[in-house]
Amino acid sequence: VQLQASGGGSVQPGGSLRLSCAASGTTGTINIMAWYRQAPGKQPELVASHGSGGDTFYTGAVKGRFAISRDNAKNTVFLQMNSLKLEDTAVYYCVADYDWRTGYNYWGQGTLVTVSS
Repeated sequence: VQLQASGGGSVQPGGSLRLSCAASGTTGTINIMAWYRQAPGKQPELVASHGSGGDTFYTGAVKGRFAISRDNAKNTVFLQMNSLKLEDTAVYYCVADYDWRTGYNYWGQGTLVTVSS
């Protein structure tokens, strides 16, 4: 499975960005697709996840500001990021196919989101 993410960029505080990630190389529906982020000098952090059945998770720091959605038929996941803050600056990674024993099996290449004034 290959994950291709896009949509990163630079924005001022309070602005919005929309990330997209398309999975290829699989014919089935991926169980969970999610977004991680890694800020400079910090550990990767799960931002939001979306199960194929519609269940979602958000880390506390982004609740009410970010919205994750997906198109199961296309194995595509989106992250709408609103009211962006300086602390949202990070490389955002699309991940897919969760295994309770090993975590997410597939990671995309990352897309940089920079929030600065």
